[in-house]
Amino acid sequence: MNLSDNFTLEEAVVSQTATRLGLDNLPSPETVDVMIRVALQLEKVRALLNSPILVTSWYRSPEVNKAIGSSSTSQHIKGEAIDFISPRYGTPYAICEFIEEHNTLIRFDQLIFEGTWVHISFCGIPGTVPRKEVLTYMNDRTYRKGLNESRGR
Repeated sequence: MNLSDNFTLEEAVVSQTATRLGLDNLPSPETVDVMIRVALQLEKVRALLNSPILVTSWYRSPEVNKAIGSSSTSQHIKGEAIDFISPRYGTPYAICEFIEEHNTLIRFDQLIFEGTWVHISFCGIPGTVPRKEVLTYMNDRTYRKGLNESRGR
C-alpha cells in the first residue's frame, strides 16, 4: 500500500526486531491515516533534499518499541516519527542543518541529529501545532537543544 508517491506502508513497518522476536508490527487503520499525513510531509523533505530518503525506522508497535528500549511516549508508536538517511544528499548532520535552515517550509515537530541517522517527526493530528524542536542525541545518552556535530566526544 502506498502512503504517498515515494513511501509505502511495507517499508514503514519493517523491523528487524519484530521479525527476530516474532512481534506484530502492523498499525491500526487510524494509525495508517496518520502515517499517510506524515508521508506527505516526508515527501516535502525528500523534494527539498532533492534526494531519495532511506527509511530505517518509522512505525513501531508498542511491543516492538518496548523491545528496543525506546520511550513509551515515542512518536514512532503513533506513526508520526521517521528515522532516515539520505546518502546521496550527505551526512545526517548536513541533512539536519538543511532541514533546520528550511523550517518555514518543513513544519516538523522534532528534528534530532542522532549521529548516524536523522529523526524527524510531524504532528499527525490535524490542528496540532508543531514544536519545531531541534535536538542532538549526545554520547552521554542525553538530548541537548540545537545541533552539535561533535555530540560531546
